[in-house]
Amino acid sequence: MAALEEAKLENFLQWLQVNEVELRGCKIKYCDSSKGFGIFSSNDVANGILLVVPLHLAITPTRVLQDPLLGPECSAMLEDGEVDDRFLIILFLTVERQRKNSSWKPYLDMLPTTFGNPLWFSDDELLELKGTTLYRATELQKKSLQSLFDDKVKNLAAKLLALDGIPEREVTFENFLWANSIFWTRAMNIPFPRSCVLPNIPEEHDSINSRGLDASTNHISSEKLVNKENGKALQINNPESQVSGVGTTLPQGETIWVEGLVPGIDFCNHDLKPVATWEVDGTGSTTGIPFSMYLLSAGQNLSQSEQEISISYGDKGNEELLHLYGFVINDNPDDFLMVHYPIDAIREVPFSEPKLQLLEAQKAELRCLLPRSLLKRGFFPHSAPEETNNEATNARICNYSWSGLRKMPSYVSKLVFPEDFLTALRTIAMKESEVYKVSSLLEELVGSEGERQPSETEVRSAIWEACGDSGALQLLVDLINMKMMELEEGSGTEESDTDLLEKAHCMENLEDCRRCGTNGSLQYPLMSRNRWLSIVYRRGQKQLTQADPLSAASPASRKGISPPPFQTPAKIAALSLSFGRE
Repeated sequence: MAALEEAKLENFLQWLQVNEVELRGCKIKYCDSSKGFGIFSSNDVANGILLVVPLHLAITPTRVLQDPLLGPECSAMLEDGEVDDRFLIILFLTVERQRKNSSWKPYLDMLPTTFGNPLWFSDDELLELKGTTLYRATELQKKSLQSLFDDKVKNLAAKLLALDGIPEREVTFENFLWANSIFWTRAMNIPFPRSCVLPNIPEEHDSINSRGLDASTNHISSEKLVNKENGKALQINNPESQVSGVGTTLPQGETIWVEGLVPGIDFCNHDLKPVATWEVDGTGSTTGIPFSMYLLSAGQNLSQSEQEISISYGDKGNEELLHLYGFVINDNPDDFLMVHYPIDAIREVPFSEPKLQLLEAQKAELRCLLPRSLLKRGFFPHSAPEETNNEATNARICNYSWSGLRKMPSYVSKLVFPEDFLTALRTIAMKESEVYKVSSLLEELVGSEGERQPSETEVRSAIWEACGDSGALQLLVDLINMKMMELEEGSGTEESDTDLLEKAHCMENLEDCRRCGTNGSLQYPLMSRNRWLSIVYRRGQKQLTQADPLSAASPASRKGISPPPFQTPAKIAALSLSFGRE
């Protein structure tokens, strides 16, 4: 590690000690250029408590409002609705990093200056994501963040910096992008007692809480990802979504989950098999420090010196890991595939208005998320899944009971696509005669005057009676085919991606590639780390899109040939014609 990094670490360790942080069984040290700093075991501890951080050190909205210099102005911004709780922290980080005498400087100096998420990709690296949901999501997010900076951040940051006597220092978009990335890569949900979070604010005026993703930060939410064809739900606000194994001794009913950064704890890296969890000690009975967060060994033997102490960021697929944190996992067991019908496209189909009304009445889903574990047998396995959810199956059966003339499909317990998604496809695929039949059936049920509104189940049953699954399953085939075509356009097959990854020499950044490329000493092509991340992610999406347990062809025999989406579209189309009449 360079002398400058060693000096930063030494200052940070002294800062932690002054702020009553206790490293009981661990130490912080540099990992590598992709991970930055991490936490490693140093000695055995009897009770498994490795690190204790008083929560007064956490950067939360309350802590920002209590800042002696910036706090009053930030409170005014919050009252005027110019900021919300998340945006407040991001704005604080943007400004605090520019202050020469910031009390947070030892901590801020330790944080990374660049990131591996797509917001930091070069234009060429971003092209590697073309065809994936992250490509369009990143484009939209960049534009959204730039607009937010131009319209709001620049002026607010200048106002805060003027309080520090440095009005001449201009905040750049890169400063804001850094702060935004720091928040989304390191913030966690922390359970606080209400009295610590909102000491002087009545409950009815509580504006600092764990609410949904807010537009003012312009982070892509699950709704925006779906509506804009951009990806998966990113449940940052779920208290247990950031890190698994969360525990607390705070009294029930008096806890507010608040997002914030906890210096020290936030240097833990992710692992599929974490060796530690974090917990909150509200009383001090466990750690001796009331209202503290601590790292607890997960029962593994940490007597081995220098072992990295990892935690889990949750069961996240590569799409989410790359979007939020800037890394991926080869053969990620938590990978998922999203199949989506864009709502804008519905307006182009015949009878779009009545179909949109029927979709709303059924609370139908226009996308489904399929985890790798569910796709291990393919999209349409011969046998039922090993674990059967009777409650879910019964819920699906009740949707096929209008007249008894059209039987319940025999594949109802086999198809991996959820009923809420299939009922949306049935509705979208209906022909003119089928739309009129649904209208007639519902009119018979509720009366010509519409004495009452049909229930969700009644609407689903009427649609099933009118059209069955023929159109829905064919539309499903088309969606999967289209997804695979988008993924393979410009980047080739899964085998092509595998070949690239096997032969390329991965460098941390493009500058390293240029430096190493001048000596001609490498046998394989050079590849930036960002490009490598993109290829691993998109290859996983191709693997899931073509999931097929029935295919006997080996990857080698199919090399160079673009496979159909899941090798059996003809079988599914035939099934749709026969089962649709059941």
